[in-house]
Amino acid sequence: MKLSVRLFLGYFLIVAVAGQLVLMLMVRQIGPGVRIALEGSLVDTANLLAELAAPAMASGRLNDGDFAAAVRRYAARPVTAKIYRFTKRSLDYRIYVTDDRGIVLFDSANRAVGQDYSRWNDVSRTLQGRYGARSTLDDPADRKSSVMHVAAPIRDGDRLIGVLAVAYPTALLQPIVETSEAEVRKAALWLFGAALLFGGLFSWRLTRAIDLLVNYARAVTAGAKAAAPRLRSPEMATLARALETMREELEGRQYVERYVQTLTHEMKSPLAAIRGAAELLEEPLDEEARRRFAVHVREQSERLTRLIERLLDLAALEHRQTLADPFPINAGELLREAAESAAARFAGARLQVQVTTEDGLTVRGEVFLLRQALSNLIDNAIDFAPPGTPVELTARTQGGEVVLAVRDHGPGIPDFAAERLFERFFSLPRPATGRKSTGIGLAFVREVALLHGGRIEVANAEGGGVLARLALPAAD
Repeated sequence: MKLSVRLFLGYFLIVAVAGQLVLMLMVRQIGPGVRIALEGSLVDTANLLAELAAPAMASGRLNDGDFAAAVRRYAARPVTAKIYRFTKRSLDYRIYVTDDRGIVLFDSANRAVGQDYSRWNDVSRTLQGRYGARSTLDDPADRKSSVMHVAAPIRDGDRLIGVLAVAYPTALLQPIVETSEAEVRKAALWLFGAALLFGGLFSWRLTRAIDLLVNYARAVTAGAKAAAPRLRSPEMATLARALETMREELEGRQYVERYVQTLTHEMKSPLAAIRGAAELLEEPLDEEARRRFAVHVREQSERLTRLIERLLDLAALEHRQTLADPFPINAGELLREAAESAAARFAGARLQVQVTTEDGLTVRGEVFLLRQALSNLIDNAIDFAPPGTPVELTARTQGGEVVLAVRDHGPGIPDFAAERLFERFFSLPRPATGRKSTGIGLAFVREVALLHGGRIEVANAEGGGVLARLALPAAD
């Protein structure tokens, strides 16, 4: 199972369990919270009505006085009140009053007058000087018929003369409780979804950073040009820099070791030739022989100089992972400029140059490197093309790429050399002189192509000769 999946499932489990626990606790508190709020309101109402009922109770006019008339008018009042999402169309308080023995003297519902309520907690506790309240099923067979009763003492001065109780059916609160629970569940669902989305995004970003580092490591292992990914996470960015540093250190050591070996091998031949010519020059020689050996020393020293210069250019290029300052380049103009720079060599070798380009060909890169790469390909074509034959330079688009091609009509590539063309220091004898080049030119071209995200192909062309194709990504 992928790390991203494991992280997401673990996060999902934690969020699901924690969210469910919080949701259960919140939902369980809605009903009691509403009832507590109702009870607090009933306490205020009962105490206010007890003060209003005290004069009528003290004067013995509880049932025919102003208090009883006001309560009856209250019960008959029409009401339409829009409270949040609910419409209240009735006044639901039941009010009853008992004497100091608990006998009901007044009942707004006209159903308990004369009954002994002294056994009920709301009345009995209030008569004892304590807070009196109870919840009782109005219908013992219906558990939803609970009615909350809250009582307050009626006093005449300091003397307790009765109890006033206010009752409210808690079933009327159920729609409010259910709506609140539904709203909480809906909000919790949205919150849960947002948490999962955040968890998925977090897992994706974390594993994406890891995937970028893995792809970078694989690219480096394969020898491709790759820059360390730029990551926002400080920890991942530190890891990327550490991998880049490790790559540079390892490549640096391997690079030095490999180049010292190859350079030593390639320098042996010209040094041996120079040493042999120098030893002969120490002997008495005629003027012609002395001049011949001096020319030989100069040619071999120039070969060494070219070898070292090209090796330094290649070494600098191989250590680069990205282009320094790429910008749009007209590929057709670049090819024509490279052909004009080699005009003197074309003329000296008695070759015809043919340049064919499409309009609007644009690539992104460094002009200097691309011009050097094209110059190396053109130099190879000049070296192997027979006098009087054409060298064809073309630039065209193909499959989202700009292809710069150089073709000669020479002897072509021998079978044994086809797989070794891009090896450092590998070179074929030139037909005109029989001498070899430094063997670094095509390796340099390959590094330029890789650095620009392109590729180089060199193969025998149909009808004879060699076709070199430098393919680069077309710029938007």
